Amino acid sequence: MSAPLADRLRPQKLDDIVGQRHLLGEGKALRNIIMSGELPNLVFYGPSGVGKTTLAGIIAKTTDRHLVKLNGTTAGTAEIKEAVARLDTLLAPNGILLYLDEIQYFNKKQQQSLLEHIENGSITLIASTTENPFFYIYNAILSRSTVFEFKPVTPDDIVPAVERAFRFMSEERGESYDIDDGVIRHISFACGGDVRKAINAAELCVLSSPLCGGARKITLSAARELTQKSSMKYDRDGDEHYDILSAFQKSMRGSDADAAIHYLARLLEAGDLPSACRRLMVCACEDVGLAYPSIIPIVKAAVDTALMVGLPEARIPLADAVVLVCTSPKSNSAYLAVDRALSDLRNGKSGPIPRALQNVHCDGEDNPKKGQFYVYPHDCENSWTRQQYLPDALQNTVYYEYGSNKNEQAAKAYWDKIKNIRQNNKELF
Repeated sequence: MSAPLADRLRPQKLDDIVGQRHLLGEGKALRNIIMSGELPNLVFYGPSGVGKTTLAGIIAKTTDRHLVKLNGTTAGTAEIKEAVARLDTLLAPNGILLYLDEIQYFNKKQQQSLLEHIENGSITLIASTTENPFFYIYNAILSRSTVFEFKPVTPDDIVPAVERAFRFMSEERGESYDIDDGVIRHISFACGGDVRKAINAAELCVLSSPLCGGARKITLSAARELTQKSSMKYDRDGDEHYDILSAFQKSMRGSDADAAIHYLARLLEAGDLPSACRRLMVCACEDVGLAYPSIIPIVKAAVDTALMVGLPEARIPLADAVVLVCTSPKSNSAYLAVDRALSDLRNGKSGPIPRALQNVHCDGEDNPKKGQFYVYPHDCENSWTRQQYLPDALQNTVYYEYGSNKNEQAAKAYWDKIKNIRQNNKELF
């Protein structure tokens, strides 16, 4: 069985790699390191199909090292020992370059087994991961390695790779192709920055297209059908999951309805209804908050409806709620207030509850001033009276500050008038 087209077309030189000019362009750090021949331990971090494995192979050839490839999903310490056994043999006269793909699947003990060989220089490690290495890679390995982040390849950079794929298959299979206008650009744009996925999509287009008059007719509709979900990168346990959720909430907070709807669509297309609902509720409370308090039950009702009807109909009440959150005035005043109070508590700033607020207790003989002395506000004019509510150690502390929105300013004006204090004077006692 022949290898996938992406493997048969794998670049053999640095200049043939698609994208990653920020790492491999003339004068860039990683290129200079490779060309120096003195190779440190490296960690390649980035999405699939952007050249991490390809570059490891080119580095091995450039530095004349014996390349051993392992995958964290299937390999273990036994495979590492087997690789070490090749040291100082005819197989590896200049040392071993160990390429460990998906290192995040190695547990701590397995990663630690690499340390001795990394430290004495018998093995040069190139580890790759699609997850944030600072969360998934053992600190001792990170401290001995240099991390380089690979970016998704731009569609314009993928276009030449797709053109090359069609040319290669035409020569390999001895046939010609009649390719509709727009096919190559559609494949390049539809594969989410993944070069391997784009090349494999080109191969599928060839394999699924019929011969017509001596040539295979490759239509735009066929390309669209074969790539219709290719641009969706989503892993509910990975960085992409949290990136989309972050972008979703930040777009709502930033009052950009178009962007928020886009990220909602990405969540729903991936079937992640619970995450969309949760972030929507959080944003209504945290970012709209007291500027429009009624939004909380409104959004809750939309979320309940969405969860009740399920997808695909859930998109409708959620879209209503997302647009409402985006177009509502914003205030995080209550969110800031509770975080300030939590910060004080965690820093030991607290104290006994004032006697007037305690549940009724019997005063001991050591209390010279017996009685609770609580004043019931509803017995007073406008249902308010001066009374200490915070503990003594926090008296006059301000946690809540009125937001500048119309709703909170109306409440401020009401209470300023009742308390008969100047607007900027927060001293109440």
